Amino acid sequence: MSDKKKGIRKGLTNYGDDGFSLYLRKSFIKAMGYSDDALSRPLIGITNTYSGYNACHANVPDIIDAVKRGVMLAGGLPIDFPTISLHESFAFPTSMFLRNLMSIDTEEMIRAQPMDAVVLVGGCDKTVPALLMGAASAGVPAIVAVTGPMMTGTHHGERIGACTDCRRFWAKYRGGEIDADEVEELTNQLVPTVGTCGVMGTASTMALMTEAMGMMLPGGAAIPATFADRPRHAELTGTRAVAMAAEELTPNKIMTEAAFRNALRVLLAIGGSTNGIIHAAAMAGRLGIDIDLDAFDALGRDVPVLVDLKPSGQFYMEDLHRAGGLAPVLRELKDLLELDALTVTGRTLGEEIDALPASYPQNVVRPFDDPLYPGGGMAVLRGNLAPDGAVIKQAAADPALLVHEGRAVVFTSLADMAERMDDPNLDVTENDVLVLQNAGPIGAPGMPEAGYIPIPKKLAERGVKDMVRISDARMSGTAFGTIILHVAPEAAIGGPLGLVRNGDTIRLDVPNRVLELNVDESELAERRADWTAPPPHRGAERGYLNLFLDAVTQAPEGCDFEFLRKRR
Repeated sequence: MSDKKKGIRKGLTNYGDDGFSLYLRKSFIKAMGYSDDALSRPLIGITNTYSGYNACHANVPDIIDAVKRGVMLAGGLPIDFPTISLHESFAFPTSMFLRNLMSIDTEEMIRAQPMDAVVLVGGCDKTVPALLMGAASAGVPAIVAVTGPMMTGTHHGERIGACTDCRRFWAKYRGGEIDADEVEELTNQLVPTVGTCGVMGTASTMALMTEAMGMMLPGGAAIPATFADRPRHAELTGTRAVAMAAEELTPNKIMTEAAFRNALRVLLAIGGSTNGIIHAAAMAGRLGIDIDLDAFDALGRDVPVLVDLKPSGQFYMEDLHRAGGLAPVLRELKDLLELDALTVTGRTLGEEIDALPASYPQNVVRPFDDPLYPGGGMAVLRGNLAPDGAVIKQAAADPALLVHEGRAVVFTSLADMAERMDDPNLDVTENDVLVLQNAGPIGAPGMPEAGYIPIPKKLAERGVKDMVRISDARMSGTAFGTIILHVAPEAAIGGPLGLVRNGDTIRLDVPNRVLELNVDESELAERRADWTAPPPHRGAERGYLNLFLDAVTQAPEGCDFEFLRKRR
């Protein structure tokens, strides 16, 4: 047991007199109505990520109440504190731009305020990785409780849910299959309850990866936001946080290389979001662990897609919960997992799998020998167009396009794409390859989810549903299509993607992991010599944008700030 200061005595404000610091602290905290007995207990912090802008986190107050109940039942004193709240649809220019800021906020508030352990309450896409990044750097015992996925709605008798169906109906609108009135009607049904997206988007992906990594109590990732099981799980989380404080079970003891490999195997098996790779790299980097893309690709060759959820399959997260959540996935993967990895329970992953409730018949998680997709949910591509790698979610792509050669149709920026995509005079055919430049971490900025390049309207109206699309941007986990993402290095810093010109031929060969620009090296050398960086972003001379552009890393390193990554 450590002799470090605990509870209210931890991290006293620097007045040059510890006795005075404690005296002053107790005087002010007692204004909140606490007794001396309460203040003598282990202090458990709880991140309050609620915001009136954030429907994914609308149930955070209820979760915090349940966590507090669990903490008090275990003899601790719970204190919630605010952090940044991020919602994908309410963050300009993109929530990814602010993920690192949220991680800094989380880390510094954990450091600045006395707490013996912290419960990380998050949900929407970037919040869970941001919280884990911050907690990993702070080094205080930490455990995650997520808000949970929303329920599904109906539209004209069809079951629907955010946000794969959002994109599907928007594509129908662009193609002239439905009108503006029906699109407006859909806004009442696509998100019928609070909670995160009800498909295998980034929020669901990160929740399942967090449970697989051992940073969440078993069974918590898939519980819908509106189910009574959600606050019950939160109560247990609060109780366990008190024990973790006594055990000094810090994130570095759980978030090991083996734990990250387990999480990546689960990422592949669930057909998860490509964002999961970037977030895993960022979280691992906080602990001095590197995520190797080629090693990830090798894992994928052994791990098939087992979970039949949109966008790769047909079901929703509430169906996965009823099928047992992550439990049936872990059972099917058991022979591939590193079972000695420690979890927040204090037991190993292997012990937790052995303790799972008995299995029962269900049709959401497929048997290992009868997968939804046999070849791994994602693949890592390399070639002269992506020397540092690129990623494709092959399980959600058109199989006919996984080997393809086509003419490049280039958009030099997000603004250029917005201006010309629907131009009836755009020179494009369905066999072409759409290329978006300068949409990466620095180019956009913030690497937005713009990689889901829309089908040009003139083609959408003719019924074209998919094309090969390439960018240095990201894509929502709810999206689908033959889309190459995270091309590194990005165009805005001189990467080869920025050298592509209209009419160039691009060759994609996913089975052989190849992404090539069929242009002579001499021609590329001339283009490099003529290349100039895009103009500076407006406001780049100051503030957080200045910090971001100066410090952000490329996609393979997780787009974290270099100064936040732990040096080996």
